[in-house]
Amino acid sequence: MAQETMIMVYLLFFQFGYLNQYVKEVHFKTSDGREVFFDDKGNVPAYFDIVNWILLPDGSLGSIKVGSFNQSAPEGQQLIVNKSAILWKPHFNQIPRSVCSDSCASGYRKILLPEKPVCCFDCLRCSEGEFSNTSDAENCEKCPEDQWPNEKKDQCVPRAIEFLSYGDLLGAALACIAILFSIVSTIVLGIFIKYRNTPVVRANNRDLSYILLISLILSFLCSLLFIGPVGRVTCLLRHVSFGIIFTIAVSSVLAKTITVLFAFKVTKPNSKLSKWVGTKVSSYLVLLCSSGEVVLCTAWLLISPPFPEYDTQSQKGKMIPQCNEGSIIAFYSVIGYIGFLALLSFIVAFLVRKLPDSFNEAQHITFSMLVFCSVWVSFIPAYLSTKGKFMVAVEIFAILASSAGLLACIFIPKCYIILFRPDLNAKGHLIEKNISNKAKQ
Repeated sequence: MAQETMIMVYLLFFQFGYLNQYVKEVHFKTSDGREVFFDDKGNVPAYFDIVNWILLPDGSLGSIKVGSFNQSAPEGQQLIVNKSAILWKPHFNQIPRSVCSDSCASGYRKILLPEKPVCCFDCLRCSEGEFSNTSDAENCEKCPEDQWPNEKKDQCVPRAIEFLSYGDLLGAALACIAILFSIVSTIVLGIFIKYRNTPVVRANNRDLSYILLISLILSFLCSLLFIGPVGRVTCLLRHVSFGIIFTIAVSSVLAKTITVLFAFKVTKPNSKLSKWVGTKVSSYLVLLCSSGEVVLCTAWLLISPPFPEYDTQSQKGKMIPQCNEGSIIAFYSVIGYIGFLALLSFIVAFLVRKLPDSFNEAQHITFSMLVFCSVWVSFIPAYLSTKGKFMVAVEIFAILASSAGLLACIFIPKCYIILFRPDLNAKGHLIEKNISNKAKQ
């Protein structure tokens, strides 16, 4: 016994290298055909039998081999399972799944559950603007700027482009209204030209009336620039043309108001204002006021002009082409300048609203400027609170409503007198009114 112990000690401590080399070279097959050998690390390749435990009729447990795992087998043949040999309990109508959580489908991402194994998770639908096109995705990806996820959120599709077009009911209605009002303005201009030598037309500077009517026609038509697809040229023309045309219209109203004031003052003895009453002075006033708007628009176009862009934030899955103002300060300066002239016209017209009836256009101007200012004061909050094509529709409505207010308040009463009350459109009638007014004074 002592001799055998000495031999073992000798082998372990002095011949260990030879023993290790011998063990590494061991390679044989068992009686059932399994290979036994050691790998480079001295480990025996794993081999396991897969056993199906069953409950026998007598209440005892039995086992059936249904497969095996052989680590030394070729790739793809290591795990062998005979599914037909597996016996399940009778109440199973299909093979049970031995997983904690089912796989997450495309359009979802995994969220690990706290204090649970990594195989346990919840599936959360991708957020807006994100998608996943693989199962069990860890994270969802964002779609490109010009695309949006489909309903399943498993792929990105091009965004729908939406703008106020002539094919829309709203766009077609606004376009028809604009054309209708421009036709009415043209008819009124034709009436004024035909009856240009009558007292009603001549009473308050017919040249200013012509300028105002032409600017109203153009203002109605310029609203059509806001309908349809957006381009670089239309963005440049929209607000610039609107600003200049409206300035000419409001300047004409202001010149009319000042003409009414000066015309009344001239009738007083020793008045020094006679040289300020005439078509040239009023035309110069329109030119001067309009020049200010032209300067503002030119500076706007040179420094930071409007440009087309796409709005992808206002509506889900849609891309709205719109005009970026470029410079917000320039945009509101153009609007503010028109508002200043309109407010000035309203104040002057209000102060001279009680002039003699032969000069009663001041009353009509006062009401027209009240309508004009009310529309544009309401426009600012409505414009800022809307998005997309409805924002454009609000701007068109403001242009049409304010222009229609000027047309209706200033010119419709005169057209009524010209066409239906020619007895009031006579020089003798105006002289009688002047005499009666002087008698009252």
